Amino acid sequence: MKRSLLFLLLSVFALMVKADNITVDGTSRNYIVYAPSNLGAKRPLLISCHGMNQDANYQKGMLKIESVADTAKFVTVFPNGIDKGWDISGDRDIKFVTAIIDKMINQYDIDPNCVYLSGFSMGGMFTYHAMNKIADKIAAFAPISGYPLGGGNFTSSRPVPIIHTHGTGDDVVTFSGVQSILNGWINRNHCSTTPVVTQRYRGAGHITRRVWGSGDDGVEVVLMEMADKGHWISNDNGVLTGDEIWKFCKRYSLQLKNPQVRITSPKSPMTYVTMGGKTQIDDLTITATAKDPDGGTIEKVEFYDGKTLLATVDAEPYTATVSNLKAGTHNIHVVATDNEGNVGESTTVITIVEPAGATAYVISNVFTTDGSVPEGWVTYDGKEKRVGYSDGYSQGSRIMHLTADQKDFEWGLYTRNVEGNARAGYARFGSNETTMVLTLNPGNYELTHRVANWNIPSFSPIRVAVEDINGKTIQEEAFTPTANVGNSKTSSFSGTTTGRFRFNILETTRCQVTFYTSDGAWSDLIIGRATVARKGVVPSAIEDVNNENGKLSLDKCDLYDLQGRLVTGKASKGVYVACPEGEKLHDGNAKKILVK
Repeated sequence: MKRSLLFLLLSVFALMVKADNITVDGTSRNYIVYAPSNLGAKRPLLISCHGMNQDANYQKGMLKIESVADTAKFVTVFPNGIDKGWDISGDRDIKFVTAIIDKMINQYDIDPNCVYLSGFSMGGMFTYHAMNKIADKIAAFAPISGYPLGGGNFTSSRPVPIIHTHGTGDDVVTFSGVQSILNGWINRNHCSTTPVVTQRYRGAGHITRRVWGSGDDGVEVVLMEMADKGHWISNDNGVLTGDEIWKFCKRYSLQLKNPQVRITSPKSPMTYVTMGGKTQIDDLTITATAKDPDGGTIEKVEFYDGKTLLATVDAEPYTATVSNLKAGTHNIHVVATDNEGNVGESTTVITIVEPAGATAYVISNVFTTDGSVPEGWVTYDGKEKRVGYSDGYSQGSRIMHLTADQKDFEWGLYTRNVEGNARAGYARFGSNETTMVLTLNPGNYELTHRVANWNIPSFSPIRVAVEDINGKTIQEEAFTPTANVGNSKTSSFSGTTTGRFRFNILETTRCQVTFYTSDGAWSDLIIGRATVARKGVVPSAIEDVNNENGKLSLDKCDLYDLQGRLVTGKASKGVYVACPEGEKLHDGNAKKILVK
């Protein structure tokens, strides 16, 4: 009886898995097809291409997608490449794939608008190649551990959704080249240049998921980063690569039906850092666009903070004002519904940092990824501007992981001045080009920094400036580093001096912090640490204190001129006074004066 049941199960599985042939340009090509029972009409198709020196059977065994296909009811085809490889520059295998699509449409009543292409290693390279060739036939793309090694082309006929899966320990097609390729598609699709990052994705400690969203036609670019995984398809810790590919791809169709929603303001994700006052944002306007691609109408657009409905708007412009957003992370969802009940959604993440009572913020705390320009920072070397978060850089301005046994800091942001033009080399935190907002309320502040030269043994002076968002200088100092890294991430270096200066903010100001190289050609700097700290209460002008005899006691207090520079000598009219919280001024007669 058991043998009969086993034979029956194997017979059914054999009917579901079928090897077949097709002739393309006079050449007989072959593939394996997996079609679930009770498939139904107008179901999707996923084509999955093997790696170099592999075959369809091997790819099928690695992907392990049968259970996913059985539940979701879609057909999977595993093609065989000629000589176990793929044509990643011409049309030979493009024609093979399009022939498979046409045959599957006829044989299984596949929905031609829901065809998806994936591939491993060289198959992943072919997947990228197909983006530029047949984006009109493939609704979404899912390369695994493969990308164009010679650099990418980004000329698809339409915006293309991409989910790329790759192990950081891959020693065949290295992980270091992934981001530069994704950046090209992020730009082509007009996605946000800053991803929404989920660490420990679905509870898997080795997976970081990055999503660049809100692109044209609602497309996203997704990177599934598998820590320490090598050159294979990962299926562990409860996360199956095939399942993740399907969950992503099934959202897309060549025949757009769902409303296309895009949050245009603020950028995503956006972080607000506020110091010296209340941490919440009083009013923040969320702006979105929504359109119905199948010619219908948008009936309503709903704005949510998490699960809390903020506003419902039934006509353009689609905006909502959020009040009193408190410190923490807020997932802002915008949901559009059309006249047929179809819905589309877009999400932005807003983070408000600095808990009540905090007095310092380390603006270099994002120096954690080698080869990146981190979130909140922008670099310029006189020729190329890089806005964070962006990644995949092996030359020029970028984060460096310094690995010598002896070093003053482990992570540094490097920039340079290629041609030596005035203020043409800089690294800047908090500019309006980034997704970080630094707001300083009235008070007395201090900027501390640890900066070295990268490749200037004789040392090259730099300028450190606190500016308003329009670039007007609030306070600036010249500083000459006392350490040189030595032009190598493995060089030992020491002797870095901490620079610091105090400045006054007299009214609430959105600020940026800029580190300028000197103006000589190939001058440079590398920032190891930078912190903005609030040191005292709002400076007050001495205008009504009788101090002719210099009897005003200033214990524990500092004097400043109108530009916020420290001064020495007697307190006098027109001089600003800043004291630590709770400290007081008093004159020679012990008359106490609160500094407000």
